[in-house]
Amino acid sequence: MLMLSGKAFAGWYQVENYEGSIGPNPVHFSLQRYAGFGSGITVEGSYFHDARQSPIAIYGKADGSRLTLCEITDDKEFERVLVMGSKTPVDTTRCPFSLEIDENAATGSWSKGADKFPVTLKKVASFDDTGDLKIDGTVEIPFWAVTPTARFAGIYTKSDAGICMTKMQVINKKKGKVVQEIGFDDPDCNAGMLMTTIYMNVQKWMEGGKDIISVNFRGGGAGYTEDYVFNSKARKYRKRK
Repeated sequence: MLMLSGKAFAGWYQVENYEGSIGPNPVHFSLQRYAGFGSGITVEGSYFHDARQSPIAIYGKADGSRLTLCEITDDKEFERVLVMGSKTPVDTTRCPFSLEIDENAATGSWSKGADKFPVTLKKVASFDDTGDLKIDGTVEIPFWAVTPTARFAGIYTKSDAGICMTKMQVINKKKGKVVQEIGFDDPDCNAGMLMTTIYMNVQKWMEGGKDIISVNFRGGGAGYTEDYVFNSKARKYRKRK
């Protein structure tokens, strides 16, 4: 699970990114599969409507090529299901997404109440560090952390030291544009690779009325974090020393 002496050891990330639509609305999807996150969950992910740019946490189960996915609706559910982990098996029978996935695409439906829309997705990128390191396309991870004005995306690439996040983008949700890129001085390729759901490798919290963004790094046993504080004058995040 660690990077030692520049040699890559097997990790646990299998991530696939998709672009497409839910009904008439363009969306971006990212899904991470695992043998089990707990409570029967085998898939977690993050997706956003292009028009809103605000990631929605999703989770569910894979049964062969079929995925049933639920949306997190509030902070209490997020804490109970994704942070703490449900103490009872998760029921996905009433979840809105029902998808069939093949090698290059996913199709199905999203339904809630009387509303039902077709879902059409095309795979655009992926990476897998569970065996031989494989990466395809530009892997952009839409982290669950958001502020009222920004979302955060990690750009993951492959180097001699492995696969990791080489830069974090700050994206203005209203404009849908990158307003800042933060690179990492990380020769061991540990950024964004702490052994947790990949979408939690960047987290947001408040201190003294200021937004703090914490980036997780693998290494040093339990890993470590680097904090970035929003500088209101510069309108940018600065690394806290």
